[in-house]
Amino acid sequence: MEFDPQTALPLGLLGLMVAFALGWLASRFDLKQWKREQQESPKAYYKGLNLLLSEQPDKAIDAFIEAVQQDPGTSELHFGLGNLFRRRGEYERAVRVHQHLLGRGDLSVTERDRAQHALAQDFLKAGLFDRAEAAFKALEGSAFGTDAKLELLTLYERTRDWPAAIEIARQLEAAGAGSFATRVAHYHCEIALEAETCRRAAEAEAALHEARTAAPQAARPRVLEGHRHVQAGRHREALAVWDDLLAVQPTTFPLIAGDYAASALACNDDAAASSRLKAVYERQPSLDLLTALLRLTPDAAERQSLLRAHLQAHPTLSAAVVLLKEQLARGESLSVADAEQLQLLAAAAAKPGQRYRCAACGFEAQHYFWQCPGCQTWDSYPPRRQEDQ
Repeated sequence: MEFDPQTALPLGLLGLMVAFALGWLASRFDLKQWKREQQESPKAYYKGLNLLLSEQPDKAIDAFIEAVQQDPGTSELHFGLGNLFRRRGEYERAVRVHQHLLGRGDLSVTERDRAQHALAQDFLKAGLFDRAEAAFKALEGSAFGTDAKLELLTLYERTRDWPAAIEIARQLEAAGAGSFATRVAHYHCEIALEAETCRRAAEAEAALHEARTAAPQAARPRVLEGHRHVQAGRHREALAVWDDLLAVQPTTFPLIAGDYAASALACNDDAAASSRLKAVYERQPSLDLLTALLRLTPDAAERQSLLRAHLQAHPTLSAAVVLLKEQLARGESLSVADAEQLQLLAAAAAKPGQRYRCAACGFEAQHYFWQCPGCQTWDSYPPRRQEDQ
């Protein structure tokens, strides 16, 4: 068969037209499919968000998984899903989501650091402290560097790695993240306590010195130093340290008021100590200070006067118990005024137990309700008061 140019030309043109038509149809099909996917993905996302706001986390997770499957390239959906897993305690699934993100090659540096930070938080929440530490350290120099150091500080506190905590706190201070002096002082105090437990006196003393150097106004180093003197039988030295505490942090003094009185009695300095305690008590009355002051007051009538004055000004059950002990120790019966005061205290203390509590929402009321005023549930109040249950 001979070649006819006039016939070949229309056939070639027809082939080109067919190819163009097929390409156009394919592009239209792909475009429609892409539009449909783009429409379905936000729908699934908003569905998950709505379920989450409606406090239906299980269904919300299913919706987010569907959205991720429809649009696996969207990193925000992965972050949202991973955070949901972590909040629900499903740390292994959260780790898988964030590791998948880190394995993608199309993430920007910022998104990669964000995924690394999320993965480190997963490990921390799961209790995998070694892996969390390594993950946080990998963020050094990134936009999440300061946050990672703060998380590391928390991690070292939980694992009681005080030297590492001190180092991280110093780095944070150098980076301008604020002052960590008080926390560093606490870390040194913890080191001192551990050294004292292991009978390493020199190390404990050095740690307390570092604590006072880190935070000169901190109360805890002085409290511990005084206790060390007491354990060694150096009561005058303990009193001197705690006098310094009284001058620097007077609000903390009630914590060691009883020990202060005991040391004063041990070195026959009870008169001077009683005078100091009275001055402190007048400025900031507390039962701890009163109890210490009573130990230094030999006269029974004066002790009774101090107790009644405190109970009248500060009517608490704890103060009433101290008064009762004092009366029993003396073998005396309560006066009418004391009995009336104790009756008022007992009535006030009994009030919380006289309430009814809704079994559905916990709403408490003095009167019984057939329908809870809080959650509107019927028959949700047990017919017994709290103190009877």
